[in-house]
Amino acid sequence: MLRITCPYCGERDHDEFSYFGDASKTYPPLGAEHHDAWVDAVYLRDNPKGEHLEFWQHTLACRRWLVVRRDTVSHDILAVMPARERPLA
Repeated sequence: MLRITCPYCGERDHDEFSYFGDASKTYPPLGAEHHDAWVDAVYLRDNPKGEHLEFWQHTLACRRWLVVRRDTVSHDILAVMPARERPLA
């Protein structure tokens, strides 16, 4: 079982959290000329091996958005931070 340390609530089972996707993805600027870039950003997903940034929400407690740095091979949680502190590419 994964244990995630919420910066607000402390260590909890992953069952209290909801996974929401890739936190390392950047999105193109709004505009019709970027249609293909938006299709790629919204619908195409990587399947990374190794360290990866992920959005999670602590849905059964504080409801805050978090960024979890997780190793997708070992499932080790390497770091957890509030989503507003997410490093931008």
